[in-house]
Amino acid sequence: MKKLVIANTEFNSRLFLGTGKFSSANALKSAIDSSETEFVTVALKRVNLDQKDDDILSAINKDKVKVMLNTSGARNAEEALKIAQLGKMAGYKWLKLEIHPDPNYLLPDPIETLIAAEKLVKEGFFVLPYINTDPVLAKRLEDVGVHAVMPLGSPIGSNQGIRTKAMLEIIIEQSNVPVVVDAGLGLPSHAADAIEMGADAVLVNTAIAAAGNPAQMAKAFAMAVKSAEYAINAMPAPIFSKASPTSPMNTFDDIV
Repeated sequence: MKKLVIANTEFNSRLFLGTGKFSSANALKSAIDSSETEFVTVALKRVNLDQKDDDILSAINKDKVKVMLNTSGARNAEEALKIAQLGKMAGYKWLKLEIHPDPNYLLPDPIETLIAAEKLVKEGFFVLPYINTDPVLAKRLEDVGVHAVMPLGSPIGSNQGIRTKAMLEIIIEQSNVPVVVDAGLGLPSHAADAIEMGADAVLVNTAIAAAGNPAQMAKAFAMAVKSAEYAINAMPAPIFSKASPTSPMNTFDDIV
């Protein structure tokens, strides 16, 4: 696989980590260390940007890990823009654009997301929008200049894995910006599946934060993602519709 580069920034790890739902800053720090992630998302509503010793931010070593603010909680483009501006005043320009007015399934609003993305890109943000698995929307967002797209695998926090495979494959095939599968990944195998499909990275939160041992689960996800990357680099054997013999087809009688 080619190196992962987003907004001219190179990442060695293809596993991104969300920071919600962790029971403590210590649990979060352990998960970050175990995952070896270089990129985390933080919902603005969970932090006090004026306090450098904020409990959540204190768990993140900013010399090693880049922080991307999340507009989670925004119900429309206007609210997302306000959240982004607050973050910008504190020096944060990386933005996970997340707009979901639906309280039950937390599905992103495609119209408001496109409106906000266009404005935020023009204002100099590095924008990574969380979207439904919609290939047409992904291309429209690419056209307005977003730096990656983040289609869901299944609803946020559901741990259902990838339920949108057919559309994800189209997005991956057509995209000229990195594709990060975000939401719904519940097991390391789900993350590996996304990378093997051709996704550039995955973002995981609930599956790690809500595990009995978050640090151990973070390590498992890291190993799965790296394993899938190694497999792709090894150039997998082709898939056939019929059986392909792994040993000679001649019989013992022929040998005798």
